[in-house]
Amino acid sequence: MRKFTIKLLLARQRTMWSNKSFRNSSLVSFLFLIVSLLINYSAVRFAFRSAGNATTDILLDNLPVINTDLIFSEGAVLFVFFVTFLLFLKPKTIPFTVKTVALFVLIRSTFVIMTHLAPFPDHIIPDFDSLRYFSLGADLFFSGHTGAPFLMALLFWDDLFFRRLFLFCSIVAAITVIFGHLHYTIDVFSAFFITYGIYQLAKKFFLKDYKFFTRGLEAKESA
Repeated sequence: MRKFTIKLLLARQRTMWSNKSFRNSSLVSFLFLIVSLLINYSAVRFAFRSAGNATTDILLDNLPVINTDLIFSEGAVLFVFFVTFLLFLKPKTIPFTVKTVALFVLIRSTFVIMTHLAPFPDHIIPDFDSLRYFSLGADLFFSGHTGAPFLMALLFWDDLFFRRLFLFCSIVAAITVIFGHLHYTIDVFSAFFITYGIYQLAKKFFLKDYKFFTRGLEAKESA
């Protein structure tokens, strides 16, 4: 059974990557992601240099600080590896998913350079070694830890297992950054609304890829 599953997976990969339209769309998506990550790299460093004063917060003022660094740092890395593996298992989802993630990173980067609040004074000091290219702690609005798994839940909404899994990850991430005092309350709660908006924009901007995501090669061939 395992051998058959591996053969089926490899056959699925060959079928997808032998399609020129899929290859081109995937290439564009990866280039878009690289550009968005470079912009994010500059944005988080700008936010770090420009951070102003901290402010009060309805939850952080009343909740104790708990060391949630393991989930915040290593959990984020594990999440990225899991999503990458999921895309490998479901290659038809690659173009739309990667483009949507790139749009998410790009839009979040614009929000980051607009807001210059300093981190909450009483917060844990996470291990940024694994995240130093994506965050330096002052890129607060909105919470990427909360928004990213919620985005995955929206993308894989029709799959009940992955929907529940990613929603669970998003809630855990929200609790993690709140109890670690790593994000303000508004950073966390706004992430759900902004991420939903990004998903809706992606469906309009990348309509062909969205159809391919839901229907497969026949959608590319009929486009």
